[in-house]
Amino acid sequence: MADPKIRKCRRITGNRLSLVDAKASDAEFILELRSDVNKNRYLSSTSPDLEKQRVWMEKYGFDDSQAYFLILSEGERIGTVRLYDPRLDSFCWGSWLIKNGAPSSAAIESALMVYRYARSLGFSRAHFDVRKENSSVWKFHERFGAMRIRETELDYFYEISAENIETSIQRYKKFLPKGIGIEW
Repeated sequence: MADPKIRKCRRITGNRLSLVDAKASDAEFILELRSDVNKNRYLSSTSPDLEKQRVWMEKYGFDDSQAYFLILSEGERIGTVRLYDPRLDSFCWGSWLIKNGAPSSAAIESALMVYRYARSLGFSRAHFDVRKENSSVWKFHERFGAMRIRETELDYFYEISAENIETSIQRYKKFLPKGIGIEW
């Protein structure tokens, strides 16, 4: 059996949120979010040049190794999340940013949507890294069952097993009671 592949889709519908495939026309929103001084201290650096962001987004449109989504709440763009770096049955996710003032359930619902979507593609596990200083995010992942496997001076590295993903999907089912809908 072949390893799963990351695939883009037009829309993933959850309970209160939707994830939609990011386009070059979203570059300004993405750059604004990534330029937020309270959020970008935990990210890899981003050029403030809007044209560079547009070019990156245009290239993303042809890149079949990742899926980059806008997170929407009632049609309003409130964040981003990205799936990338497939390794056998594990995927990486990141670029997970949620605007200030977003619904309090946005983080947990968007995380559940990512895991459900990845499972629909055939992935059973995940791996990712979080800046050590970003304690609210690494604590969130640890509550989901992610295991810290190593660290560097700047980052913690995590893996989450298929069993822990399923346990979290069941534990937090009230945030995504009907699962997800996928529009290809």
